[in-house]
Amino acid sequence: MTCGILLLDKPQGLSSNAALQRVRALYGRVKAGHVGSLDPLATGMLPICLGEATKVAGAILAGTKRYRFTVSLGSRTATGDAEGEVVARAPVPPLERAALERTLAGFRGVTRQVPPMYSALKRDGQPLYKLARAGIEVEREAREVQLFELTLRELGTDTLELETVCSKGTYIRVLAEDLAAALGSCGHVTVLRRLAVQPFEGEAMHTLEALRAAHERGEPPPLLPIDFPLQGLPAVTLTAAEGQRLLKGQRIALGAAPLARMRIYADGRFLGLGETDAAGTLQPRRLIEAAVSAP
Repeated sequence: MTCGILLLDKPQGLSSNAALQRVRALYGRVKAGHVGSLDPLATGMLPICLGEATKVAGAILAGTKRYRFTVSLGSRTATGDAEGEVVARAPVPPLERAALERTLAGFRGVTRQVPPMYSALKRDGQPLYKLARAGIEVEREAREVQLFELTLRELGTDTLELETVCSKGTYIRVLAEDLAAALGSCGHVTVLRRLAVQPFEGEAMHTLEALRAAHERGEPPPLLPIDFPLQGLPAVTLTAAEGQRLLKGQRIALGAAPLARMRIYADGRFLGLGETDAAGTLQPRRLIEAAVSAP
């Protein structure tokens, strides 16, 4: 069974789900899920968990993301990006780098965002974007997000190219609109690329075209192991017999052990996740059905 994490370089124009389905079509319609949606306008890193790797998706979702994006000042769109119709216009004041840097500094750190109507968040079971398309706007509660970095890469007369590292749940479209408002204008995103998702900084991304060509040559998919995003957790190695007992749902007495979620290995195989209690007993929590990785 195909198991592991694929770092797709999502192309512009495809929804995250459409990109996921193209990957699944290459690999026999294996169970799969993407982690962290990208708008159709956006490109870049879209982690796709294949097979048993779907069980560790939550560990990826909590990580930070790095984006590079361009803001066009002077017009606001219904969607917050170039795909929506213009709904407001405003003059663009002269942009002076020192003043702009002071404005950017005010956005770094913990801040609050009101999620956009064009988002996958749900209200009474309906995605907000469906309500928005029907002309319905509902109140949304502001959410706390964090910008660890926000840097200016290029300054134009009415455009800004920026790069940010942010917490999960951050909407770059909202950041662009809020930043434009702070500069005394309005704006929207015209280019958006996700450069990295924690903990995959520096790992190679793969385009759909490259994946298709490799598949036609009979090459295996370029997957990272299931336990790749779990390296921050402590690990325990069991004997083969203990591993079999754990896979049957039995607890394993470890003796002195910290209270923690742990990666579990036996016979050079990653078995999944467990948790220790105050007595040092390991309890299975999220086990992997297939042997996929060495410790």
